[in-house]
Amino acid sequence: MDSAFPSAFTNMNFMNSLATPSNSRITNFTTSTPTYPSKARISLQFKNQKIESFSVHCSTKPGTDKDNATDDNFRVELEPSSNSRIQEEVTSGSNHTLSNFSSSSSFSRGLVFDLGSSDSWDSAEIGSPVVKRYLSDEEERWYMWYYGRSNGSPVGDSIGLAVSSNGIHWERGKGTAKSASDVGLVMNCSNDWWAFDTEAIRPSEVVIMSSAKVRVNNSLYWLYYTGFSSEIVDFSLTNSLKFNLENPEKRVFLDANYSHKILKSLPGLAMSQDGRHWARIEGEHHSGALFDVGSEGEWDSLFISSPQVVFHEIGDIRMYYHSFDIEKGHFAIGIARSRDGIKWLKLGKILGGGRNGSFDELGAMNASVVRDRKDGKYVMVYEGVDEDGRKSIGLAFSEDGLKNWRRFENDGPLLKKCEEQGWDCEGIGSPCLVQMDGEKDEWRLYYRGIGKEGKTGIGMAVSQGSEISKFERWTGFHF
Repeated sequence: MDSAFPSAFTNMNFMNSLATPSNSRITNFTTSTPTYPSKARISLQFKNQKIESFSVHCSTKPGTDKDNATDDNFRVELEPSSNSRIQEEVTSGSNHTLSNFSSSSSFSRGLVFDLGSSDSWDSAEIGSPVVKRYLSDEEERWYMWYYGRSNGSPVGDSIGLAVSSNGIHWERGKGTAKSASDVGLVMNCSNDWWAFDTEAIRPSEVVIMSSAKVRVNNSLYWLYYTGFSSEIVDFSLTNSLKFNLENPEKRVFLDANYSHKILKSLPGLAMSQDGRHWARIEGEHHSGALFDVGSEGEWDSLFISSPQVVFHEIGDIRMYYHSFDIEKGHFAIGIARSRDGIKWLKLGKILGGGRNGSFDELGAMNASVVRDRKDGKYVMVYEGVDEDGRKSIGLAFSEDGLKNWRRFENDGPLLKKCEEQGWDCEGIGSPCLVQMDGEKDEWRLYYRGIGKEGKTGIGMAVSQGSEISKFERWTGFHF
């Protein structure tokens, strides 16, 4: 499958973020800082495979508006590569373990991915699953990118990759994924002091897109992620909260001694040919992020988190992200729009707090948006926060995926924490929605669960046929 590497800006730098002991850098690239308007020529090389350079046209005063989202003079036509053939085969080795256990017991019902072993990179905490299913004539392959942290690292979430043949039993790695067929740790925090992602990184979306501008031999994965810096955001709440407001969340518990701590986070982008070795793409912001938080008084002035991206059509790509609206006192989801996937224009808030007493009274966060392949409409699952800070998963719909979102009218959430003393009895969130192809007309919902003493895991629920408003935790295969 042909893919491409579109570029967005003049004066753009490319950094390598390979999770290897020697942080080798991308070679053979050139940048220029011309007088605007002008053309910049950019080329770079992945693992000794050069991606030919091409020109883009930029302007210092782009004619942006809410319909066009980016400069009319600059457009890289992208299209998603569907049903992509994943050629890498995962080989057995000492670094690999198989997450294979039964979910039939009441305690583990729904659990498909637990913490890593005590000597692995993800032994302390895992979450933010980004699950993709790839089909070909010969095989079915599942990839899951997720964040993890080891017991020896109290801070510094990293990103890892696990693979599966059915989306249920996963092969993982204890350490760094070194080859193009390996699994495990694939991306670390940046070592550059000025970067936006020096403290923690968490995946939000992986998209495969192609362009007629440039061709390379293999697929290009676009990883959108949240990067956290060491900058602590000063703020004061209009209304008091009954829970600890944190960014990033660290296995949040209700606590009488509230200590709100917000690290500034921004959206980032990295690209890869194998889903394992990633090159950061520096955006317009001086820290390398794609864009900055809002100005003082705007709803997203604290932080930007969970940039989840959906391809609508050529020249129209949408990003859904969340922040905490200080004025309203709730979490909210906003949208930005782009023509190239790199340069973005914010369009505003699309989903805020629910009605009084509801499971999402204090807002929505960590959205996962899918465009239904059957009718073209948009489906959103999101993490709802109630008055006491408890988390569950909600559902919303939109005809166009822009601002006309409506919550699913129900008495409660789409999926809530386990009522019993199960592995996810303290809360669930960070949903990832997957629409299935083939004989089974169903949806899968992957999510992070929190249990006793803050232990985390990744679970899965399955829709009741094509009915997306009814999900049940997976309990095993039924014949």
